[in-house]
Amino acid sequence: MRLRLVSWNVHKCVGGLDRRYRPERVIEVLRHHEPDLVLLQECANGSGKRAWDRQVDLLAEGVGLGHHSWFVNHRFRAGGEYGNAVLARWPIDSTENVDLTVAGRKVRSALHARLRIRDVDGHARTVHVFNMHLGLREDTRRRQLQTFLASHPFAGLHTDTPIVVGGDLNDVWGTLGPQTFAPAGFRAMPQRLRTFPAWAPLQALDAVYLRGTVEFERVARSRMRLARTASDHLPLVAELRLLGPAHVTAHPTAAPAPATASALARAPERR
Repeated sequence: MRLRLVSWNVHKCVGGLDRRYRPERVIEVLRHHEPDLVLLQECANGSGKRAWDRQVDLLAEGVGLGHHSWFVNHRFRAGGEYGNAVLARWPIDSTENVDLTVAGRKVRSALHARLRIRDVDGHARTVHVFNMHLGLREDTRRRQLQTFLASHPFAGLHTDTPIVVGGDLNDVWGTLGPQTFAPAGFRAMPQRLRTFPAWAPLQALDAVYLRGTVEFERVARSRMRLARTASDHLPLVAELRLLGPAHVTAHPTAAPAPATASALARAPERR
């Protein structure tokens, strides 16, 4: 079974160059790519002086994905907040937020969604999706991923279970793959793709990693002109294929490092 994933830091639907709040641009880009699954970072909810919409609802409706989950990571003193969101074509059986915050640093997390996907023949598969937005410092990112690998529910999942991890990893130097994800049994994208800044991409900050019975068929960054103005990041578009256990090459897994922060936060909103 094949599915299309889009991972995108939408910058609160504010253009990176013109600084205009235009959620319709984000919707048009997402609709163009016809995703089955969307991982959004910096998805906002407005209040006070920040007149943003509740973007998880607005974007899910605009793209036509009927199931979504959202969790706030950051609140502004002047009003408004943003966080991670998962939009899906299939029902979200359960959802929870994994707290990756390192003491003294900005609040960060991974939003977990457990999807129950049915193929054209009616067979159901469970896929675990983790949407994360990591910190700006390399040592912080490494500690955040150590916390993630030791957290519930990830630490209890079988190595054959289909797992998708994606988001804005801020992986400036490309070290997270070989140093952290690969020892835990994850496979990286065929190549790192530059996604930031959107209007002249120089850095590969966004990525998707897979583990278990799911593989990459194709990964690209959006080539739409509108995508270069809709946010300060370009979206990643990944074509994935779910496989039976016999089709996946075995890989070693490393014991996860001890958690360095509280792993589970309160349950995120789900619809």
